[in-house]
Amino acid sequence: MGIGEAKTNFSELVRRAEAGEEIVVRRGREPVARIVPVRRSGVTGFGSMKGEIRIGRDFDAPLEDFAEYE
Repeated sequence: MGIGEAKTNFSELVRRAEAGEEIVVRRGREPVARIVPVRRSGVTGFGSMKGEIRIGRDFDAPLEDFAEYE
C-alpha cells in the first residue's frame, strides 16, 4: 500500500492490524514501514507477579568477595 493510500485509510488499517494483519507501506515500490498489531503481555500491573518471585533467606548476607569494603 502506498503512503497516500495509507494516510487516507489509516483508521481502517489500524482496525485491520488490531485483527492481526500486518500491513506494509511503500514509498513508490520500496517498502518503508509496517503497521502491525501490538502484542499484549499478560502482566497487568502492580502485584500481578505475586507468588511468582522468591527471595532467598541470605539475600542481604554479606558477600565474601566484598569483605575488604566493609
